[in-house]
Amino acid sequence: MEKEAQQLQTDLKQAIKQLQLSSLRDQLDSLKRQTQKPDFWQDNVSASRVMQQIAKLEQRLTPWEKLEVSIGDLVELAKLNDAKLSDEINTGLIEAAGEFKTLKQQLMLSGPYDDHGAIVSLFAGAGGTDAQDWTQMLFRMYSRYFDKKGWKYSVVDESPGEEAGLKNVVIEVDGADFVFGKLRGENGVHRLVRLSPFNADNLRQTSFAKVEIAPKIDSPGEVSIDEADLKIDVFRSGGHGGQSVNTTDSAVRITHIPSGINVVIQNERSQLQNRETAMTILRSRLAQLQLEQHTKQLSEIKGPNQSAEWGNQIRSYVIHPYKQVKDLRTRYENNDVEAVLSGDLDPFIQAYLETTLSAER
Repeated sequence: MEKEAQQLQTDLKQAIKQLQLSSLRDQLDSLKRQTQKPDFWQDNVSASRVMQQIAKLEQRLTPWEKLEVSIGDLVELAKLNDAKLSDEINTGLIEAAGEFKTLKQQLMLSGPYDDHGAIVSLFAGAGGTDAQDWTQMLFRMYSRYFDKKGWKYSVVDESPGEEAGLKNVVIEVDGADFVFGKLRGENGVHRLVRLSPFNADNLRQTSFAKVEIAPKIDSPGEVSIDEADLKIDVFRSGGHGGQSVNTTDSAVRITHIPSGINVVIQNERSQLQNRETAMTILRSRLAQLQLEQHTKQLSEIKGPNQSAEWGNQIRSYVIHPYKQVKDLRTRYENNDVEAVLSGDLDPFIQAYLETTLSAER
């Protein structure tokens, strides 16, 4: 039993080293020192951002530190070689091993932005009204998944379809447990095969929608953008939004000239709010493209060019002639299509993380 406890302690120390938790502890201590300065709360925005960082670091570090203490205590108890303590030690080892197994998932989530929130963008692709309805279905699927995880989310921009569904929708997602790290594998084209409810002959229809996942970058310091590289246009909002939506030039389009990426936001009444939201999304998409293209300079980034059509899909959802959801990268599949479309995504996400980790090793 002593050997088991010591082996668990060794494995834990290796994981803590791999995750560089000592560096995170240094960051946390540094941030806490900032809060002790007399003028800390003079800048409420900056102070709030620091407090959020502290909360996020504490939430990540505390479980590991508690487990380290628990396993250390078990090792010391095991060294006593007291038969009366064997049941207590054995129970403690089982619980500690289970907690360690859960926490080890963070080894798969050690990317530079994995602990950030996410910007989730859904775009209707090839398939007309069916594709726009499919985009609406995906929005419902992800919303239910976010609810199950206890994540907060809000729609920051959307464009409804002419007959049904959504042409596109942009969602901000925040949570404590590695939101971007868990969602990043959803990035790509999703294909639906079903009997079309929009076809008079009820024929089988294949529809596509593109899902883009980017880390939510709130702080301008994380992704520094040269203002000279931006083209900013303001115009009058259109579509839904109430009586005043068309009375002011509140909509904002920001184009990052080197990459050609542009973000349009028109949901808010205020031009300033729309600009801030657009900049957050632009920084987020540029950060994601830097990760994908392995570039150091934003000026080197090329705009995304994957289209939402046949041949580019990462996952297929088949409702007819049979029922199956299959990820084409991991080969993981589930025949309970309704459960998946109701937000049962963890098995797909876990399979992607495990496949990615194996490939990196």
